[in-house]
Parts: sequence; C-alpha cells; structure tokens
Amino acid sequence: MTQPYSTFCDDFYVNMRLGSQLALPHTRETVLHFFERLGKAFPGMTRFRKSGEPNEFSLEEDRTAPSYRWTSLEQKRLTSGHVNPASLDEALKLHSLVLDMAPHHLGISPIEIDYLDVLFGFDLSFSGNHDEIVAESLFPESPLTCLSEETGAKAVDFQPSVTVALSDDCRLQARIDVVTRTNSYQVRTGDYSDDAISVYLIVRRYWGDRPKESLEAMFAKLTEKADELCTTHVAQKILKPISAAIASRS
Repeated sequence: MTQPYSTFCDDFYVNMRLGSQLALPHTRETVLHFFERLGKAFPGMTRFRKSGEPNEFSLEEDRTAPSYRWTSLEQKRLTSGHVNPASLDEALKLHSLVLDMAPHHLGISPIEIDYLDVLFGFDLSFSGNHDEIVAESLFPESPLTCLSEETGAKAVDFQPSVTVALSDDCRLQARIDVVTRTNSYQVRTGDYSDDAISVYLIVRRYWGDRPKESLEAMFAKLTEKADELCTTHVAQKILKPISAAIASRS
C-alpha cells in the first residue's frame, strides 16, 4: 500500500482526537446508533469492540490489512484513525464524518470541547537499539549525548519531545514526539524485537475561545498545517536521518 510518506517510513497514519471536559454519552442506543452510521458510510468497518477500560468502544476495519480505519469512543475523548491512507484527502473522509456526527449523534457542544488535534504518525521498523539510532541520527553534535562518551556507555532512553506555540495566544500548538521501544533487557542481551521507532507530529487547537468554525473545517486546517510542517521540517530533518541510520545498519 502506497502512502504519502512511504519514502521515509514503513507505516503512516493520520489520527483525529477530540477531547471533552465532560463525560461523553455511552448509553446502548447512542453507542450503537453512532457506530451503525459509521458502518454504513464505511462498510469495511465491521469489528465492534469493547476495551478493558470503562466506557470505551471502538469500530474498526481489519487491522491485518495494509490500510485500515478505526474509530473509538472513550470516556472523555472521541478518536479516529486511518493507517496507510492513499492520500490525506482519503484520510479526511473518515475524520470529517466523525466530526460532523459528533454534535448530532453524541450531543457534543462547543462549550465542553477541550481540544481538537491531528496526529501524523510514522513507524520505522528496526530490530536493534532504537535509542542508539535516535541518538546518532538526531543528536550527532548535541551536548546531551555527553554521557555516551563514557567507556562502555549504551543508549537506553533517547525519546525527545518538543512543543511550540504557533499562535500568540498559545491555543494553537505543535508537538514532535520520538518514541523508542527498546528496553534495558534487550540492550543487555542483544535480543531485540522487530518493534518500530515512532515519530509523532501533533498539531492541537485548544478550544477556550470557542472558535466559530465547524469542527470539520478546523480539522482540515490543522491537517493542512501538519502537512506543511512535515514537508518543511519533519520529513527531511527527522524522518530522513532516522531512516538513513536504520539503512546503514542493514
């Protein structure tokens, strides 16, 4: 399955997250009606699940497929995702429908909304020391790697997270998280799994000023901004160096 950032990563996904300050409705009728409506729009979404968390339900497509969609209704959060979409426009179809349905089917009011964000996720598979890869590719000249100069030192936790405000009122923010999945046992024994290094770009709009735009219009703007940040910064300055470091070990 080809996706927009296949040059830099193995899997790419676009998630939507709508946070509420109040508990969302979870009655039987509300939950079933909401997911039945989604199922009609996306016939492949047939797997209904109740997680171990209280009042958390999801509807998803086959997760073993190269590309799939999912939607989750949590205690105070509504989320959806599209893994390996053919394009950003394709990913927006699910998210736009979920946000369009939220006020009518779930009774979500602008008054209670805490935030709306888009997450661009990039998974880069590597069977080896993830933290070593991140340290070498993203911190080659950084004083933060000074401890690595000690004899026998091995990287066990390099997971940078950076957040910046993109507006004067700080309601629009962007964050980059780099998540590694290597543990000390693997570093000690050299027995590594095939887990992925994940890079997350999150563009979030806090709702305190109650913007007049619809949720769908606001999310489209957030997605456009995230794509711009990826093109300008993330792809070349973060994904490419990590990908190159992984390729040099294969």
